[in-house]
Amino acid sequence: MDDRQLVILLNQMTLEEKIAQLQQLAANFYEGAESGGQITGPMEAMGMTDQMIESSGSVLGLAGAEQVIAVQKAHLRKNRLGIPLLMMADIVHGFKTIFPVPLAIGCSWDLEEAERSAAVAAKEAAVSGVHVTYAPMADLVRDPRWGRVMESTGEDPHLNSLFARAFVRGFQGSDLAGDKDRVAACIKHFAAYGLSEAGRDYNTVDLSERHMREYYLPAYRAALDEGCEMVMTSFNTIDGIPASGNVKLLRELLREEWGFDGILISDWGAVKELIPHGVAEDEAEAALKAIRAGVDIEMMTACYVHQLPALVRDGLVDEKLIDESVLRILKLKQKLGLFENPYRAADPEAEREVVFCEEHRTAARELAVKSSVLLKNDGVLPLSRDQKVALIGPFARSGDILGPWSWTGSMEDAVKLETAMTARVGADHITVAEGSGIETMTEEQWQEAEAAALAADVIVLALGESSEMSGEAGSRADIRLPEAQRELLLRLKALDKPIAVVLFNGRPLDLGGVYETADAILEAWFPGSEGGAAITSLLYGDENPSGRLSMSFPVSVGQIPVYYNHFNTGRPVDSPDADGRYVSQYLDIPNEPLLPFGYGLSYTTFTYSEPVVSSGIMSKDQPLQVSVTVTNTGTVAGQDIVQLYIRDISGEVVRPVKELKDFAKVSLLPGESSEIHFTLTEEQLRYHHSDLSFVSDPGQFQLFVGPNSRDVKSHSFRLEKAAVENIRHVLS
Repeated sequence: MDDRQLVILLNQMTLEEKIAQLQQLAANFYEGAESGGQITGPMEAMGMTDQMIESSGSVLGLAGAEQVIAVQKAHLRKNRLGIPLLMMADIVHGFKTIFPVPLAIGCSWDLEEAERSAAVAAKEAAVSGVHVTYAPMADLVRDPRWGRVMESTGEDPHLNSLFARAFVRGFQGSDLAGDKDRVAACIKHFAAYGLSEAGRDYNTVDLSERHMREYYLPAYRAALDEGCEMVMTSFNTIDGIPASGNVKLLRELLREEWGFDGILISDWGAVKELIPHGVAEDEAEAALKAIRAGVDIEMMTACYVHQLPALVRDGLVDEKLIDESVLRILKLKQKLGLFENPYRAADPEAEREVVFCEEHRTAARELAVKSSVLLKNDGVLPLSRDQKVALIGPFARSGDILGPWSWTGSMEDAVKLETAMTARVGADHITVAEGSGIETMTEEQWQEAEAAALAADVIVLALGESSEMSGEAGSRADIRLPEAQRELLLRLKALDKPIAVVLFNGRPLDLGGVYETADAILEAWFPGSEGGAAITSLLYGDENPSGRLSMSFPVSVGQIPVYYNHFNTGRPVDSPDADGRYVSQYLDIPNEPLLPFGYGLSYTTFTYSEPVVSSGIMSKDQPLQVSVTVTNTGTVAGQDIVQLYIRDISGEVVRPVKELKDFAKVSLLPGESSEIHFTLTEEQLRYHHSDLSFVSDPGQFQLFVGPNSRDVKSHSFRLEKAAVENIRHVLS
């Protein structure tokens, strides 16, 4: 079906049929779904009629080839014009084969592996009947209290942008129309959802437009530049207006300025939530504001189907807005080939072969290795094969290592730490005890743990959050490990045995009481289906940790938000002219995080030379060449991530103390050195000025090179004035 035929189809539709295309319903509304026999309650609650369902445009949360085919067949029998449904679902970090959570993937700093994870997820989802995934999430996050931080790749706009592009490439491929192993991607949550006040989900966001453009919009824009098909609105307000009814944000910025003409979908219930937000009196006003803002699909509330017909007939909504939205939806169905084959890649036989296959599990295991970050190691790791190990903790045997948004994954199929460690060294070298639950500890649990620890040479202590403590609606004010687990660690420490802690969690934690007590800490995050196998390979040195933090770990929750690219203030704590107390500081803790952005240890050590810069002056046509020599000064092979930062010393508005501009991975044998090269251009020095122009300033800059944002070597240079004047002239 071509574009002309789509217009003909659109013109054949009644107003009510058009508006029904804008309605997204959960699977239990449809005949053929496993829960489809229980639609009466949801239908009555939402006031849905049979005709509305028969004319609806998309389904939420349906997967499984046989089920998708059954629902699509039943729908096509009833739909007057034979328009197929779009099947959409949250395939965030894997379908059946679950990869590490996105925050962990961000810590891999590996764009190829991120793309591969999305491609594997797309292949499994597509063969199971899914057409669209609500991923990736490009929200920049600086507050680990927010549960959805696990869906982000961290606190840096540049790194987040690169990962957003990589995930879109993985989900959609280079030919979405022709490649049935791919699914359409939906970037979310537009916009700035990661700045929710107090880290509380669904809460208010308030920031300047300049700040939003500088830090919070780049990753969404990067995803769209990569060809992302859809955008999802956020739950929060922007400048006092909820995103789903925000004309300036959606129609003026996203549609008109950026030129996005794909589908814009609300998050679950967000259109009707304009009422409790306080910008709509009733469903009619909510529908009016959302459609005028440019929201094409209303997810799981029914303001559009109930209110838009009358709003159109009363002249309050131009039917052209409805037609534009419907045509966008039809075009995606056309691109996916649903008019020719409404079942697309759904294939029960192929599904059994593809989903959770060994190739995909290998990919998940390799990424879990690269996503884990060694936070501390006082000579305890790697373990040796002949050591007697006491594996203790609530995650020693747990399959709850997949993390939130793994609804099609299986905890039972997840590789547990006990299973993998026992397979690696034999049952006679491993003694397992729970020690405590996630939030409770009994005396019986402690006695079992104490006996195991006393008989061992070393303790591996598997601690963390349950998956329910993270993810959507998983905000926490206290981001320490639960008290029972901290008590378990302290009791074990008193036995005078070396302790290596393995952390399973979906956010940076306040590690007070843990960091100083443990001898080693391996941050495994929620590592996915192959988590136990990946962690075991790291614990025993079969693999060398190479992950680096994409989000800072606070000293205390009282620091939050704490992030590396902060402003200096007029009274910085390290100013030589500062007068004791009267600087920007805490009296009881340092300003700096416990562990900074970019940080991570290895089983080897690396040294960096002073950076060598090609010139002290940068011009428009003459970028700087920056080189640094990295040497492996340890005894085993390892990989480091060399990071390049800059600082604009004097801007038109204040600039961060550091900004990531590039990075490179280097793998070195013991004693081996490698010279790493970066090219730094004038374009990389640009930023949003007070008038929202995106240009650079002439003057003094610093560049920094190092293994993280804290431990760097610096060099100064100047950007010549003529370069900036020329750029301003071209842009104007």
